[in-house]
Amino acid sequence: MSAGTGARPAPPAEPVAVPASAFDADRISEPVHVSGPDGPWHRVREGMRLRGNAVVYTTWGQWLATAVTDPALRPLLGRDWTRYRRTADPVVRFRFVASRLATKFTAAAALDTEAADLDLAYKIGGRPYLRGLDQIDVSLTHTDDLIAVGVSRNGRIGVDAEPAARTMAFDLMQEHVCTPAERLGLERLPEAERSAGLLRLWTLKEAYTKALGQGLRLGFSEFGFGIGSGGLLAPDGTPAARGEWAFSTHQALGRYLISVACHDTGLDTSRDTAPSTMLDEGFMGAVADLLDGPADQR
Repeated sequence: MSAGTGARPAPPAEPVAVPASAFDADRISEPVHVSGPDGPWHRVREGMRLRGNAVVYTTWGQWLATAVTDPALRPLLGRDWTRYRRTADPVVRFRFVASRLATKFTAAAALDTEAADLDLAYKIGGRPYLRGLDQIDVSLTHTDDLIAVGVSRNGRIGVDAEPAARTMAFDLMQEHVCTPAERLGLERLPEAERSAGLLRLWTLKEAYTKALGQGLRLGFSEFGFGIGSGGLLAPDGTPAARGEWAFSTHQALGRYLISVACHDTGLDTSRDTAPSTMLDEGFMGAVADLLDGPADQR
């Protein structure tokens, strides 16, 4: 039929179901399970060296001993110490300190420095960042007792986690979560597999919007992914990126799903991630001005 009056709109393209590709596996480091301050942090440094990013997962209980007994907790928490002390509920308080310690220790391993030397701050909306180290992006997520942290020197990173057994009601959520191509692909799955397929899409979309700094403000039906795996897709199922984004989904602890979204700016980012190298010029300039000022002003 011609494209004139009365032409039927083309159906959405069949969603791309690409198996987990070496392309994304080569660009996103395998998540590392750490059992507390002892790591293993060498795997974070290896991920940063090979791929420019690292993802860590842990549980808040594995940091409880540090939160309760470590005399260096106050300098480790830095600006978060006041919030920690003012939180009345002990469970909320210890989960908070565990997530902040996991974030700082992960960033410290990536930067090959000490956790207490890093200043963790927060953007509007609560996204953490390292003050004075703008070239390193940080993402934090938690669900139940799981904490996951992602760091990248290549560009934006987003991580999201959900219990793998979480049930997603396809009939209720498809209009709000899925693109037309995704709905078509999920409808073709056996009914018993739809909830798991939808959960995977949900975590990927959460990770992507977190990387963008948008959270739930960006409509989940405005972009999509392949049902099996694959890259970023337009609502009609056609490719929506040119290789600058990489995505992956992983099982953790046998009961959680973690998805990661990594953006590569394409710039020649430094492989030397020591703080003295990664500190932005404006921050270093301000420090130099203070050091050069009159002695009575120091």
